[in-house]
Amino acid sequence: MSILGAIIIGFFAGLIAKWVTPGDNKPSGFILTTVLGIVGSVVATWLGQQIGWYGPGDGAGFIASIVGAVIVLLIWGQLARRR
Repeated sequence: MSILGAIIIGFFAGLIAKWVTPGDNKPSGFILTTVLGIVGSVVATWLGQQIGWYGPGDGAGFIASIVGAVIVLLIWGQLARRR
């Protein structure tokens, strides 16, 4: 159930991040939106552990996953603009 939960939360985090982030160069489709949310959660967990907000076994919550996905989208937009 944890993998299915990560996929569902990742999808919704990716949807909200795409809705909040300005710009046109966003990945589209169900799979890319889900991957965006999951990667955002991983980024948020890593940053939170580096800052000291989360312990070694803790993970990011839903809001932090959205923030991580927004960070990933902003980086995506900068890389897509360079092309």
